[in-house]
Amino acid sequence: MIYLDNAATTYPKPKAVQAAVSGALRRGANPGRSGHKMSVASAEEVYRCRESVADFFGCDCPECVAFTLNCTYAINLVLKGLLKPGDHVVCTDLEHNAVMRPLFALEQQGVSYTAVPVIEGDNDETVNGFRKALRSNTALAICTQASNVTGVRVPVERIAALCKAYGIPVAVDCAQSAGVLPITMDDTGIDYLCAPGHKGLYGPMGTGLLIAKKGENLRTILEGGTGTSSADFLHPAQMPERFEPGTQNFPGIVGLSAGIQFLRQRTTKSIFLHEMRLMQQAYDRLEQLPSVRLYTSRPTLTHHVPVLSFNVEGLDSETVGQWLNRQGVAVRAGLHCAPAAHRKLGTLESGTVRISPSAFTTQEELRRFLFLLGQFVKKLQK
Repeated sequence: MIYLDNAATTYPKPKAVQAAVSGALRRGANPGRSGHKMSVASAEEVYRCRESVADFFGCDCPECVAFTLNCTYAINLVLKGLLKPGDHVVCTDLEHNAVMRPLFALEQQGVSYTAVPVIEGDNDETVNGFRKALRSNTALAICTQASNVTGVRVPVERIAALCKAYGIPVAVDCAQSAGVLPITMDDTGIDYLCAPGHKGLYGPMGTGLLIAKKGENLRTILEGGTGTSSADFLHPAQMPERFEPGTQNFPGIVGLSAGIQFLRQRTTKSIFLHEMRLMQQAYDRLEQLPSVRLYTSRPTLTHHVPVLSFNVEGLDSETVGQWLNRQGVAVRAGLHCAPAAHRKLGTLESGTVRISPSAFTTQEELRRFLFLLGQFVKKLQK
């Protein structure tokens, strides 16, 4: 199988990640719940991962790192923990349903939002759109750092600087950027960083992150046992226990730690350059194929991440995706859980075919995919 669906989850996982998860299942006890040495050792491993995550994302506070089920869960913690009736939110018109569905639910409770158009290649205009959308009751700006449909980047650092001047907190959905782009929270002023562990960080599925410099400002949406202050019915106020009720995903956390170590060894920059070269090659070939439609300009290092959508004229995306699947190529077809972005593209009915490489994708695999698609297009023409 030629796997080009890494924007959904990276595959294969590094061997070190596989070994870490397997090892955790063999030796791990419930971290922090008991005083015996196995439990203490597990808790120490979890904290080492917390330190590794904080360092990787340029945050000087390991205790600000909460492990979650996934990125969507982390986003819900922020939106539902911070907002109240009468508040206003600014987001982009590229948001995933991980942002839009919670906002829609909160809208029924009296929260309003404004979706700002992202102008591909024009960060000034995008930031100006955010500036114009701010209101006196704006309580949060939340935005994806990169579209999971088009790969278009959003200038979150400039948006964070703008919002800081107005005293407005900023949350960033890093689903397509964590492990792909350099992110330094202490320098950018991001207040809440939400990320999956299983995509660009190369960890297992079922892992995610909320890094919250101001976690005490968020209400909890779940309470329960944390292994601390057990005699008190009041849920802990301090991070990270505030957002980690119940037993942690110890094997997943250990695997995530190994994924971050893999990134440090390969370097995020080298992986990004490798993936972007593949996407540029794919774009150049797809642009030459008759009947193939692309939705962005040629991917650049400054305005895109390695995610690319296309369609074959006259066919819905699912038909193309299934044909490729029969040829041994894994892509994602459909709406990618981001109808807001598809409404912007005009592909709400057809969806798009999306390709996304990883550190393990080879040029030969990409060439094979492009050859097969080219043959498919030729057959259609005949």
